[in-house]
Amino acid sequence: FRIKSLMMSSDHLSPKISNDRLIKHADSRTFFAITKKYFTFNLQVNKIILPLHLHFESKNTTFILEIHLSLQNKNLKKMKAIQIDKHSKTDLSVKIKEVAIPQLADNEVLVKVKTAGVNPLDNMITRGEVKLIVPYAFPLTMGNEMAGVVEKVGRNVTDFKTGDRVFARLPLDKIGAFAEYVAVDKGALAHIPAYLSFAEAAAVPLTGLTAYQALEILQPKAGETLFISGGTGGFGAMAIPIAKAFGLKVITNGNLANKERVMQLGADRFLDYKTEDYTQVLSDVDYVIDTLGGKEMEKQFTILKKGGKLVSLKGMPNGRFAKAHQLAWWKQWIFGLVGKKFDAMAKKNQQEYHFIFVTSNGKQLTEVAKILEQHQVKPSIDSVFPFEQAGEALHKIAHKPSQGKTILSLEHL
Repeated sequence: FRIKSLMMSSDHLSPKISNDRLIKHADSRTFFAITKKYFTFNLQVNKIILPLHLHFESKNTTFILEIHLSLQNKNLKKMKAIQIDKHSKTDLSVKIKEVAIPQLADNEVLVKVKTAGVNPLDNMITRGEVKLIVPYAFPLTMGNEMAGVVEKVGRNVTDFKTGDRVFARLPLDKIGAFAEYVAVDKGALAHIPAYLSFAEAAAVPLTGLTAYQALEILQPKAGETLFISGGTGGFGAMAIPIAKAFGLKVITNGNLANKERVMQLGADRFLDYKTEDYTQVLSDVDYVIDTLGGKEMEKQFTILKKGGKLVSLKGMPNGRFAKAHQLAWWKQWIFGLVGKKFDAMAKKNQQEYHFIFVTSNGKQLTEVAKILEQHQVKPSIDSVFPFEQAGEALHKIAHKPSQGKTILSLEHL
């Protein structure tokens, strides 16, 4: 075996490595120092690249690394996947490759992918803009959210069975929705509501969980007021009904042409961004979810009440975010510096600034699905690209405006 690449970081630990039947012991002098809760490296076996995901846990001061690895051979079943081989600021191109179908761990579900959501996050990963949050190994199968059908379940999985329609925001350390199959931890999956097509379902996880998790951060009380900036897009379509389910009074702004649709979603007040300046007509708002970033985010602090909270989807990570995600100490220090400006702005009026990077959570996605089904909310679909045109889909979201989610379809494969 030859290790192709290795990514690690945090406290020095002495590992005990296990490969199900085989257990070897090593210390930091003869092996290497592990500095994270998980790390990933690529292993080359007979010219086949295997992504290997390791996770450790404390057990009487001994740290155990569990390695789930199935040795590959010439007869291994293959699948098509969209991959990148490196980060690039300028080259957002991807490659279609034949790779091994994922092998299941006991807590995982093998899903035959039908559709996948294409997001700005995918291009951010290619450009290396999130590598401080999640360091990916290469080659990397792209894609963060998907909808599909259960093909097989691990022996510890009881909530899903073969044939179930499921969707998920894939775990941060194990993405790969742009492929014919994906192995997903059971804790990330949820059942698709019957009224949604696969294309519609693939548009839900990332935006739906972002809205839900933003509200979890805010910890609002029923009757309080929430302003969602630019709430006429795909995020607003998820966030408004979810916020109403939390019992909030919801205000948003955008193009007047979208007012009727947004009000039908449950918004209590709509502001035409061309004729109504929210900084002039709103004040003492309890909470803000910022979808715009930049100068608009700075303006939104002015409408917050003393002690109010703002969660941004487009701002900069701060120290609070780094600590919540248990990032390495040096990353906490870096994010503390880059987010200092916004923390200072919030502190002036005893407010709080939060940055959100959505994570997988099947239970939360199930709650999102219930809320959407109750209101029969269908996400807006801008366009659907066949799997073979993944590059064009990624180019579109990087360079052209969208009226909804861009979807990659694998239903013909």
